[in-house]
Amino acid sequence: MTKEEIIAGFNPNHLATEGAQIFGLPFNESQSDLILVPVPWDATVSYRSGTHKAPEAIFEASFQVDLLDRTFGDFWKKGIYLRPATQEWQKINQETRKKCESVIKHLAKGKSIKTGSRYEKILQEINQTCEQLHEWVERETLQLLKQGKRVGLVGGDHSTPLGFIRALSKIHQNFAILQIDAHADLRKAYESFTYSHASIMYNALMIPSVSLLVQVGIRDFCQEEMNIIQEHARVHTFFDEDIKNGLYQGKTWLQYCDEIISYLPEKVYISFDIDGLNPGLCPNTGTPVPGGLDFEQVVFLFKRLKEANKQIIGFDLNEVVPSKNEWDSIVGARILFKLCGLALS
Repeated sequence: MTKEEIIAGFNPNHLATEGAQIFGLPFNESQSDLILVPVPWDATVSYRSGTHKAPEAIFEASFQVDLLDRTFGDFWKKGIYLRPATQEWQKINQETRKKCESVIKHLAKGKSIKTGSRYEKILQEINQTCEQLHEWVERETLQLLKQGKRVGLVGGDHSTPLGFIRALSKIHQNFAILQIDAHADLRKAYESFTYSHASIMYNALMIPSVSLLVQVGIRDFCQEEMNIIQEHARVHTFFDEDIKNGLYQGKTWLQYCDEIISYLPEKVYISFDIDGLNPGLCPNTGTPVPGGLDFEQVVFLFKRLKEANKQIIGFDLNEVVPSKNEWDSIVGARILFKLCGLALS
């Protein structure tokens, strides 16, 4: 059956049927223009864990998303497919998480990691495993990119997209990262972990093809990160406090969106940490922070990106922690749907 025949026989108004793909869609991987790669990883998280369960939870919540979209139209017809999460990396994540917890507890006692100590060996094992994860993500995403597929990554914690960004750098010589986040994520190494979720943007800036990092909604950062923001020519940060102060004094969100977009080159990668939103929308995320963006503000920014004809070369969604009432997963599924629409429109 051709893709056209599948679309003709599919009723987007009906409930998702058994065996349906994400958002209740009827496409397999070969029929889909956009492939979502799940990375069930949260080994180095510093507070709450659980985001390794997000890809599966978002998949289940996605069946409640209506396919009619006023902003991006019938983009679903191009096909979206979420690969199943690998059990191997789920197992490795659990094993590595235990090692990370032992290091964190050691450091929390005020002790250092001495050369030649048992903890130094454990730390080396953790960093090596994290690098292997990034190499795997790079191979998987690069293969899809070379097939002409659009690619999105579903984490996992915010360390997970590094391999994907590396893969994109082999296809695109120059692109910006638009980071929506509560945290700057510019620590050189947090809790001694080279590939901490708090270091993703520091590591991304090591990639020469990343010409600019534009951060939106940042409201939690340390002095080390502030120094980078103030001194690094490739970083421009829209702090949440500054955005809110401007809005209170009469500046519009439209003006902010256009200012954000004015910094961006033609090609843009979106890195979306769910805690960039108001924590009422993601109360169980790993490190929630008061403040943040509303859902409608994010959608409006995406709409302005589309109208500015920016080329979205990829995206990630991270730090969704499933909860019993499924609220975080529901919001995550709807943010993911909008990201898919922006990438495919």
